[in-house]
Amino acid sequence: MVTVSGVLVFFVMSLLSIQFLRLQWMRRRLPPGPTPYPLFGTLLQMNFRIHHEYLKKMARIYGNIFTLWLSNSPVVVLQGFQTVKEGLTVRAEDVAGRPTGGLYHIMTHGNGVMFSNGHVWKQQRRFGLATMRKMGVGRKDQEYRLQEEAYLLVEYLQKTNGKPLDPTMPVIHTVANVICSVIFGHRFSRDDENFHRLIESIDTITAFTNSISFFVYEVSPWFASNFLPTFKKAVSSLDFVKALLGKEVENHKEKRKPDENRDFIDYYLDEIDKTKGDADATYDEENLIQSVFDLFIAGTETTATTLRWALLFMVVYPNIQEKVQKELDAVLGCSHVFCYEDRKKLPYTNAVIHEIQRYSNIILIALPRLSVKDTELLGYHVPKNTIILANIDSVLSDPEKWETPDQFNPDHFLDKDGNFVNREAFLPFAIGQRVCIGELLARMELFIVFCTLLQAFRFTLPEGVKEVNTKFVFGTTMKPPPYQLCAIPR
Repeated sequence: MVTVSGVLVFFVMSLLSIQFLRLQWMRRRLPPGPTPYPLFGTLLQMNFRIHHEYLKKMARIYGNIFTLWLSNSPVVVLQGFQTVKEGLTVRAEDVAGRPTGGLYHIMTHGNGVMFSNGHVWKQQRRFGLATMRKMGVGRKDQEYRLQEEAYLLVEYLQKTNGKPLDPTMPVIHTVANVICSVIFGHRFSRDDENFHRLIESIDTITAFTNSISFFVYEVSPWFASNFLPTFKKAVSSLDFVKALLGKEVENHKEKRKPDENRDFIDYYLDEIDKTKGDADATYDEENLIQSVFDLFIAGTETTATTLRWALLFMVVYPNIQEKVQKELDAVLGCSHVFCYEDRKKLPYTNAVIHEIQRYSNIILIALPRLSVKDTELLGYHVPKNTIILANIDSVLSDPEKWETPDQFNPDHFLDKDGNFVNREAFLPFAIGQRVCIGELLARMELFIVFCTLLQAFRFTLPEGVKEVNTKFVFGTTMKPPPYQLCAIPR
């Protein structure tokens, strides 16, 4: 006699078999890759995270374009400089979208710059770029802010009297205040409770987005929402950040004078007023808050992490630190106030900063793209709404493009005469239509802060410490492990 449980098992197995066959049918025209299975796709093989070492392994087996699966959704991975370049630029419009479902919807609701699409994205991005230019990014106006924050960081480090310290929070405070000045028109004091909670919340949100919990949510939102503390913590952090940004917007609305714009929020509120009644306009407070959120994350997390690696590399490679300081002293003197144009006079220093970005490689995988229509990538059919991942790690360590990809070597950016040379495979800010909106500000900030610190201090390991761990901590950005150094005034 057939039991109810037997019928249920047969029914479930039939569904799984149908799903398995459906997945095999779906993958027939996509780039090759490991076999996907019902419910999980290839997540089990990936250990529920997208790790660069796993991607390297898949590229060795399947080539530089291959397909992974998140549940029943295909993810096309681009590996190596040539594949990433062609994949994101040959049909740039076709792959300019962002994923909109799952956690991305909870975080952004399709607003802002980072994860919006179509007309909203184009309008918000265009406004963001134009406003950054109006506010002096790339000109002296912005350099004054950067020089001030760099000076305040030097002042703080001088007070340590050469004693060991963890540079994490001082560096984050400096970088965050640069973007706060741009967005809010003011900076936070070092002891501000809201500032510390803001930094912690951003860290919680970004850490979640490349964790096992994130992929569990993608497979089962109900389970993650009800049983994963990490998900609840990320949502709570998101709510706090959005509430804080909302208060900033309200304060600006109360105090601002039309056409007397001091910061990004002022300019945006002006645009809302100017476009009222325009059915084509996407300027509203929801897009404003999300754009500010996007700019804050993009302007803090990556630059602060890169500067933390920069200081770590200087204590690990003291001979390189010494060569930078000799160039700074010889070319510009010991009391020069640095501007971005100085990079043209400092080829070795400029090469070191570029090599720090290449070697630290803090964003292993660029933010996911989405095909907005059926298209073709490197000879393979890619259907509409397919996620596309560009492995930036494989670009910045491509053995065909870098002489010593696994070594910290500033000579990568110098010719035989010691002149600075850029490299086409230097893509830390990605490539194509979604290239980082804050690239110029980040480049200015890295150069001015790095040079100012190296001019003021010799960075060393604490007494008795002979070596330091340089293996990155895996996450959305690859941070250095906790470390201490001594800032010895020069």
